[in-house]
Amino acid sequence: MIYPVYVKNYPAPDFNKREILRYAGVKEDIIEINALIDECIKELDGKLNYKVCYVEYPVKILGDDVDLTFTSVTSKDLAKNLKNCNDFILFAATVGVGIDRLIAKYNALSPTKALIFQAIGAERIESLCDLFNNEIKEKYKTVKPRFSAGYGDLPIEIQKDIFTALNCSKNIGVILNESLLMSPSKSVTAIIGVAKDSDSANEKVCAACKKTDCEFRRENEN
Repeated sequence: MIYPVYVKNYPAPDFNKREILRYAGVKEDIIEINALIDECIKELDGKLNYKVCYVEYPVKILGDDVDLTFTSVTSKDLAKNLKNCNDFILFAATVGVGIDRLIAKYNALSPTKALIFQAIGAERIESLCDLFNNEIKEKYKTVKPRFSAGYGDLPIEIQKDIFTALNCSKNIGVILNESLLMSPSKSVTAIIGVAKDSDSANEKVCAACKKTDCEFRRENEN
């Protein structure tokens, strides 16, 4: 059976300065930092492209073995996340290469500004993923938290299969290098389970994930 891959372009989501500050590691509301964020946001105008490609697959789970249709994997954490799901959405999202160029530029000129652009990039890609996630939730009503390669015991190597299934390079211009890093760097791939009921739709993935140094980790899920 052929499972079609869909591609969507999005307008820029609203900026969340609180999240930008969190990603930057700034715990206080500092006037100078807020001004720098505003300056960086202004410089980003017109340089980001919000794109998502996705496909819907059936899923079968037997113990810790998960048949994702496009590949199979043994993962206790993914099996738990997809419990009571018959289907899932596999997606990739990116905000494009523009912010990577600005980060590279300011790494030499202004490390502080480079840090702010890194934080904005993290906030931008998460906002895009949240936007897509909310659309999926509106359509299917009951969905699981998105789950990415590298979360818990799901091996990062599954990225190779994900990129093949979604044809990310062709569809949204994202490539995977030999070290399994994505370019543009502010890109995400993930799985969203479509649940049959609401028994565990509000589970928090970050609470179950041992990757505590992840820049996308949400504080209220620790």
